[in-house]
Amino acid sequence: MQRYSEDDIIARIFAPIAGAAALGFKDDAALLAPVGAPLVVTTDMVVAGVHFFADDSPALIAKKALRVNLSDLAAKGAEPIGFLLALALPGDWTNDWLEAFAAGLAEDARAYAAPLIGGDTGATPGPLTISITALGRAQRFVPRSGAKPGDHIFVSGPIGDAALGLAVRRDDALAGRLSPEARDYLIGRYLLPQPRLDLSAWLAANASAAMDISDGLAGDLAKLCRASGVSATVDLPCVPLSAAAREAIAPDPALFETAITGGDDYEILFTCRSGAAPRASACRIGEIVAGNAPPAFLDAKGKPAFFKKLSFQHF
Repeated sequence: MQRYSEDDIIARIFAPIAGAAALGFKDDAALLAPVGAPLVVTTDMVVAGVHFFADDSPALIAKKALRVNLSDLAAKGAEPIGFLLALALPGDWTNDWLEAFAAGLAEDARAYAAPLIGGDTGATPGPLTISITALGRAQRFVPRSGAKPGDHIFVSGPIGDAALGLAVRRDDALAGRLSPEARDYLIGRYLLPQPRLDLSAWLAANASAAMDISDGLAGDLAKLCRASGVSATVDLPCVPLSAAAREAIAPDPALFETAITGGDDYEILFTCRSGAAPRASACRIGEIVAGNAPPAFLDAKGKPAFFKKLSFQHF
């Protein structure tokens, strides 16, 4: 079967899922007219062999690429307007793969009210590379830089599932000692992030600072503290772990460090004055304190814990 041309890809694959702002992909740009609220823009790239496995389901790859961007919008207190897609395809792509990718993308675009409004496609001699730029509207932009001493530190949900899911994909011995339910849950959390857009309005109204946890709780908290010119203390026993994560960590406590520093959680790390969480699954894990020292992570005995590295690093 002859593969689609670039014009075919635009007209047959992506135009049907485009939003009105894309103008039918008949122009070189989209037209937006935000009213009454700041426009929030974010870009994240995902690359085969770095952020996903090349043989993962194309629908799940598409959803992950979009959801990691929607997670950034959620952390800023924004609701989606739409997104731009830049897709660099390696030489072995097929029509079936591209159609499945577009189907997954369309499903999430509908589910999150985030239409495709433009983008570009190209060929690459390297791995499959997907770059999405998401646009959102916020009643109030929630920065990283607003945390103040005395603020409480929260995370929106369990930490470490995705990093442990990646470890399960790479380590047959680890996978073999987990129950099927725990194994599937952890891998699922790695494959398919859950952007916390349901928290956007609450964060805009209440949070002093926020960011999504993409590179690991420990490292991302350090980034938030540096941006805010503060420090923090974290009670590690208060960091929420799923039942599946606890099952993985119990026979190998070293995996706790993987959970805290491994990344791909896409939960929201946020600070606020009030001790009231926006929902039951959000957990208070510590407090912002004055100073410029790195955050202190305290174990069950109140003693400092140290990690080999704070977060995932590309370079």
